[in-house]
Amino acid sequence: MVFNSFNFLLFLPIVFALYWILAKSSSKSQNILLLVSSYFFYACWDYRFLFLLMFSTFLDYFTGIKMHEAASQKGKKFWFWLSIGINLGFLGIFKYYNFFISSFQELLEGFGFHANFWTISVILPVGISFYTFHGLSYVIDIYNDKIKPEKNIVDYSVFVSFFPLLVAGPIERATHLLPQIQRERHFDYTKAVDGLRQILWGLFMKVVVADNCATVVNHVFKDQESLNAGSLFVGAVFFAFQIYGDFSGYSNIALGTARLFGVELLRNFNYPYFSRDIAEFWRRWHISLSSWFKDYLYIPLGGSKGGMWMQVRNTIIIFVVSGFWHGANWTFIIWGALNALYILPLVVFKLNRNNTNIVAENSFLPSIKEVIQITITFILTTIAWVFFRAETVTEAWVYVVKMFNFKAYGFPQVDLKPFIYIFILLFVEWIQRKKKHGLELSNVRHTYIRWIIYLLVFILILFFGASSDSFIYFQF
Repeated sequence: MVFNSFNFLLFLPIVFALYWILAKSSSKSQNILLLVSSYFFYACWDYRFLFLLMFSTFLDYFTGIKMHEAASQKGKKFWFWLSIGINLGFLGIFKYYNFFISSFQELLEGFGFHANFWTISVILPVGISFYTFHGLSYVIDIYNDKIKPEKNIVDYSVFVSFFPLLVAGPIERATHLLPQIQRERHFDYTKAVDGLRQILWGLFMKVVVADNCATVVNHVFKDQESLNAGSLFVGAVFFAFQIYGDFSGYSNIALGTARLFGVELLRNFNYPYFSRDIAEFWRRWHISLSSWFKDYLYIPLGGSKGGMWMQVRNTIIIFVVSGFWHGANWTFIIWGALNALYILPLVVFKLNRNNTNIVAENSFLPSIKEVIQITITFILTTIAWVFFRAETVTEAWVYVVKMFNFKAYGFPQVDLKPFIYIFILLFVEWIQRKKKHGLELSNVRHTYIRWIIYLLVFILILFFGASSDSFIYFQF
């Protein structure tokens, strides 16, 4: 069941109505409904993997309590590493086993040895990377005495499996989400209406921007050998907006949906393509994952306290691991390494915190310097996205080389209509860059103007939206 499907259009209002009817009873009843609804939502993908989700949830719930009750540090460590080991073990088997086996086999063949290792044929459980990281952060926080374990199994299960964030985030923290689940929630008309606006904007980003770009991107990456450099450049730009519209669109729908239920999720995107350097980009892109790696990997490794060498080393590690988190392919690792390469000069020369304010904060238009900075950052990011999208490293390298072969340039041989939707997206986001999402219209006083805007966005979705199977990040 995807957010842009007819099934979800039926599912959401039914759960919403029952949820607020139960508010007259108790928050416990609401949480039970959320849990049942979330499990139904997940089972619609493949009911067999629901048992894996439930096992992972119970594992972290149980080990969290055992860690807290442990009489010694040794016992605490035992339960901690048991949870970490099993969680990462499942993730490794389902997501990375075949990658490691095939890579090792290729390495042996490079030395002249031929071997056939056993591989597994299994479908990757949707959302496994996301709900595994939910559980890991919870267990790590208990181990570090930052939180106490949740004794209510229903409340904890809702934290892990809350359906708006279950399959593609944002990656929540127990310190942020669990207190909202535990307390009574009362219907807030203002927040609910703004949630609907955010859902509408997310749908525009997904079905109008991302899915129209996807049609061209699929054609370009499939037939890159027969297309000119101009077409490849357009394909790379379109993929940059496809993945942004797809993932940020999902996140907007998730946050808007959660607000309908009185829950505030972590913001996952903050207009990243207006970033003036790569460091700023990563503070604005997939924020929940970036902050997760910062808190649970970068800082435990020593962060920047051990001098420049340690800071450089740790920066490389988190970007490479972040790439590997996205998928079991060398293309993702190269993508992560490229972003590390981009950001290292900023780290070394202590420029990575230069752009922490909003671009053109006190003016409507950016300065020439800001335009140049944004353009360079976008080009570097787009080059890295080619490796993210390509099937192999070789394919990506050939694509990038041809894309910058200026002798092979010509007028693009692809449909350029998605540029219209990209322009609308960027225009709205630029105007709204100080707001949480594109349709946060609290500054528009006249009701009829707001409704005209909603109607225009709805018409774009209805008449210019393209069909798609799923969201990109469901594969991670």
